[in-house]
Amino acid sequence: MQDKGGKDSGAGDAQGHGAAMPVVIAAPGAITLVRHGEPALSRRALLDWEGYRDWWAKYEESGLLEGQTPPHILIGYARDARYIYSSTLRRSIETAQAVCGKRPFESLDMLVEAPLPPPRLPRFIRLSPKSWGWGTVSRLWWWYTDGHGAWETRKDAVARARRAADFLMEKAREGGDVLVLAHGYFNLMISLELKKMGYIKTVEQGFKYWGCRRYEKTTKD
Repeated sequence: MQDKGGKDSGAGDAQGHGAAMPVVIAAPGAITLVRHGEPALSRRALLDWEGYRDWWAKYEESGLLEGQTPPHILIGYARDARYIYSSTLRRSIETAQAVCGKRPFESLDMLVEAPLPPPRLPRFIRLSPKSWGWGTVSRLWWWYTDGHGAWETRKDAVARARRAADFLMEKAREGGDVLVLAHGYFNLMISLELKKMGYIKTVEQGFKYWGCRRYEKTTKD
């Protein structure tokens, strides 16, 4: 409709002078990092450094102890996640299978555990392979002295954790939650990178088997 001066009125005028609609920007999805279930390999032993090196090689190939049930919270996270990943190690894959049921997931080399090479201590020093034994000694030696032998260096592992965090963040930005079923220490290394990116930890269950850390952002970058 036009007035006497030939100008549009009504809907056209409303378009030119109406209030702008607010733009809603969705926050990226949450990223949940889960440690695998309990492996089948026994830790009831006292080992010298060479014995622990051999034990760790077997641990890297072992699957899960039978009879475990994933916590309900993880099954819920898997149900709600858009993307689900494991590492390529058996204990991680079996954890993902237990949590996801028939739902598919992707296994990535990028998510394998950071190495635990033991220092060559005198052979009379024999420790348990538990976390408070060789686990702690080897981790501190690797982290603070970069003692790695033929295994991955600390520098390379940190760079890998940064790449993993970047990858997971990009998936979360696409919309929907991301679930990672992998390894205790490397999950922690990813966590440190996510914090640098502005993620806030909303769930913390430590290093226990099946334990998780969950990170969220309230706004989109």
